[in-house]
Amino acid sequence: MALGVAGLVGGLAVGGVLLVLVLGYALQRTVDTEAFKTADAVARLSEQQALPDPLPVAGGQVRVQVVDGGGRIVAASIDADRLVPMLYPQERARIGNRGRITIAGQRFGMRGPVRVVAVTTGPAGDPQTVLVARSMADVVQGVQLLRDTLLVAFPLLVVLLAVVAWRAVGATLRPVEALRAGAEEITRSGRPGQLPVPPWRDEIHRLAVTLNGMLARLESARVRQRAFIADAAHELRSPLANMRTQLEVAQRLGPGTDWAAVTEDLLADNLRLGRLVDDLLLLARSDSETGRTAPRRPVELGELIGSVAAPYPAPPVRVEPPTAPVWTIGDRDAICRIVANLLDNAVRHATSRVTVSVRPDGAYQLLTVTDDGPGIPAADRERVFGRFTRLDDARARDAGGAGLGLAIVADLVRRHGGGVTLGDAAPGVRAEVRLPAAVPPPAEAPAGLSTPTRARRPVESPVGSPAEPPAAEAGG
Repeated sequence: MALGVAGLVGGLAVGGVLLVLVLGYALQRTVDTEAFKTADAVARLSEQQALPDPLPVAGGQVRVQVVDGGGRIVAASIDADRLVPMLYPQERARIGNRGRITIAGQRFGMRGPVRVVAVTTGPAGDPQTVLVARSMADVVQGVQLLRDTLLVAFPLLVVLLAVVAWRAVGATLRPVEALRAGAEEITRSGRPGQLPVPPWRDEIHRLAVTLNGMLARLESARVRQRAFIADAAHELRSPLANMRTQLEVAQRLGPGTDWAAVTEDLLADNLRLGRLVDDLLLLARSDSETGRTAPRRPVELGELIGSVAAPYPAPPVRVEPPTAPVWTIGDRDAICRIVANLLDNAVRHATSRVTVSVRPDGAYQLLTVTDDGPGIPAADRERVFGRFTRLDDARARDAGGAGLGLAIVADLVRRHGGGVTLGDAAPGVRAEVRLPAAVPPPAEAPAGLSTPTRARRPVESPVGSPAEPPAAEAGG
């Protein structure tokens, strides 16, 4: 506020100084113009050798003299001196023809400063100089009046503008202060809240609405984060508790422990724990890369689903190869993870058959994984894509996963610009993934399309390390 008032005062001061200077210059130019008009008129009379005596002038603040080359006064106005020229010889020589000079009016009985102009006339052999003096008293008085008026009015104007600016800025910033106080209260209390929204529709109103939306998203993210951490801790606790229990039992049994069975159980829990950690890391990376799209590289889906499905038992898994190459754009490892999670989910719940196929579908490529299991109720088909979501028949820790498989599928498909839905296969479930279609690359076998070497299904995990088959079940 102080800086604004200081800038306003500085601007007004500069404007006042410029006004005084411009007005003084304009009035002086007017005086010069009138003086030269009078001098030119007298010069024409001199050239016609028709100089009257005395020279006619208008107003009592004008003096006219016609001086010859020797400095003698040839003619003068009624109030002008007829013996002493208005300008000394050196002054006349300095200003020359059509020059001008300001001198004190006391020299020849005039008020204030006097503006004197000189115009040369007559033949070259007998030149004459017309001198016209006009008083600048009225000009000086007008400029002085303006300056005094500004000196008196300027402080009053500054005070008035400062008060108006203070009230206007205060009224403008009052909603901002309310927003600041509301934000401080929310920060101090640590509870969710909303900032006050001004009633009028201006920039502050839009700012408050935007900030409230941001607070709502932050609160939603905080709730999701707390739920995610709680669910992750719960899921991690189960395999750790199983491993601890088995080791404690083995320790108590001593030599009678069946270490082969204990090792097999510990290895199963360790693999499950590793899969859960990999899934959590993948979801954390997906959250940090929100808004980013997947790398745009050509991927042939027919070859990809064949390589991903190869380690699965056949039956029940059956691949329906496409009649022609089916191309999409994206990250090959991520698409492998999508197919593998869907296959794990289908194999876990299938009765006798799992079918995988891919075909063009307009601007998309349609990847379908169908099983003949018990199916998913229509009311739950959206919910199962949530994290740590499992249906009642998948809650057993030995059969079900952690509830992250379908959540990973949904995140990866979204990053590829596609969509995933679950439908009724009567009986069973049909998972449909739509990925953007792409034209075939110019080369027959682009880099990155070679079939990876696989054991159980060692799909390269997008988090950067080889992963075992990810936990993906009918509840995610």
